[in-house]
Amino acid sequence: MGFGANIIMRSQHILRLGAFVTALLFAQAGFAVSKFSNLAGNPGLRSASAMVLDADGDVIYGKDPYSVRPIASITKLMTAMVILDAQLDLDEKITITKADRDMIKLTGSRLEYGAKLSRRELILLALMSSENRAATALGRTFPGGMDAFIVAMNQKARTIGMTDTWFADPAGLKVDNVSTAADLALMVSAAGGYPLIRQATTTRRQEVRPYSSRGPLAYGNTNRLLKNASWDIGLSKTGYINEAGRCLVMQANIEGEEVSIVLLNSFGKLTPFGDSNRLRKWMLANS
Repeated sequence: MGFGANIIMRSQHILRLGAFVTALLFAQAGFAVSKFSNLAGNPGLRSASAMVLDADGDVIYGKDPYSVRPIASITKLMTAMVILDAQLDLDEKITITKADRDMIKLTGSRLEYGAKLSRRELILLALMSSENRAATALGRTFPGGMDAFIVAMNQKARTIGMTDTWFADPAGLKVDNVSTAADLALMVSAAGGYPLIRQATTTRRQEVRPYSSRGPLAYGNTNRLLKNASWDIGLSKTGYINEAGRCLVMQANIEGEEVSIVLLNSFGKLTPFGDSNRLRKWMLANS
């Protein structure tokens, strides 16, 4: 073996040893080294923007993560956080009124005027089934009314560190609800600290009784990946309006590591779910 080859082999050995020592030092210092650090290649996502963070907030993957885009019903995660931060009575009954109807996109709702549900149930329906009237009623009944609620949403965003985000309504119906994949990754991480949000966003099916003279209404979750046993999802929220495209955010456990996933502006109805599978496959293949 020539002198040059010996030098190359020794250099490779030193690099491997250095990587091992670095990992060991991080472990001894109490830092966990993510198995998804410095992944090679590209997952081939079809969403226009994406961001994936590990549990420490380090970037695993980003695709146009700083473009400001409409975020549709992803907004409802902020709505839930603001309500819970205010420590309002979650068992208080709230009546749906004409003020809660969607005058922006003219979407329908099974919560008719006069329907009564607890604040806790409204949070559940807003998050798991993306019920717009539920989210709007939460904002309307906030201390100080809707204007105060919008102010609180944007104050919370700044507290989290979301610098390129603006909230305009609690349901996400207005195109003025905008953010970036990078900012939403911060919001997902923050929302993961609320047990009720984690529970509500991952509930697959729930019955509620908003009318005293009728039977229960059954609601399902909008994230189809919750039905997939291969996914371990701790938090999720979907979103859609024409201007935002199909959106999906999640916290998921992948090979023992919790990661925050943001996918924005997908064209096809199933594209965010396909992108999630492509992303996980890429992470596992390259870790």
